[in-house]
Amino acid sequence: MEIKAPATIPYMLYEQLRQMIIDGTLAPGQPLREQELERRFGTSRSPIREALRLLELSGLATHAQRRGFRVVLYTEREIRQLYLLRAELEAYAINGLADQQDLEPLLARLRDAHERLRRCDPGRAVLSYLSTVRGAFLAIVDAICNQPVSEAVHRLNERCEPLRYNLYRRGFYDVGASACYLGRVVDALARRDFGAAAEVRRECAEWILPLVLRAYAEEVETRGTADASA
Repeated sequence: MEIKAPATIPYMLYEQLRQMIIDGTLAPGQPLREQELERRFGTSRSPIREALRLLELSGLATHAQRRGFRVVLYTEREIRQLYLLRAELEAYAINGLADQQDLEPLLARLRDAHERLRRCDPGRAVLSYLSTVRGAFLAIVDAICNQPVSEAVHRLNERCEPLRYNLYRRGFYDVGASACYLGRVVDALARRDFGAAAEVRRECAEWILPLVLRAYAEEVETRGTADASA
């Protein structure tokens, strides 16, 4: 298909680089050198720079004077902040559902997600599994129609994507536990026990956080960050 607007080229490059960061093709801390990317994608430097700026805005890359762009390299503290803040915002959204009289459309969507999780084999469908987990809680967030909360959670999800993919790629996932947590949230919402549902969301974050940290530490140790050679 012909690309009519040059402005779409940076976005296409951004999407490709984004996926390479998420799936681990580009390692944590790896330099994103413009010349190398020009050769890889067969394009000029201007759209490469714009794509890198988009990655920086999304939180998947960092930039420093005289060092250029790099894939984001998270500290343990940053990972904890990302996961616990997201859980707290989603718990806030769960409590916000108390203002709604009819939760059946949302509950139907969550029950469908729960059933898909129970049937899912993440070893064969990692992206589908991740999408199901993420989508279930985004449905709750979007249901309260709070734009600042929604924007914050969507941005946090984007920053967590490489961490989540790495967790499952390294075999630290527990499908049964994830399905169980979502099922408990659904059951509590069906009873309109919003406090209990919110607490389950926090509990889920506390459960998975050590696994995320361990998987990421292994990734960094195995792949290196290229800091020494930069």
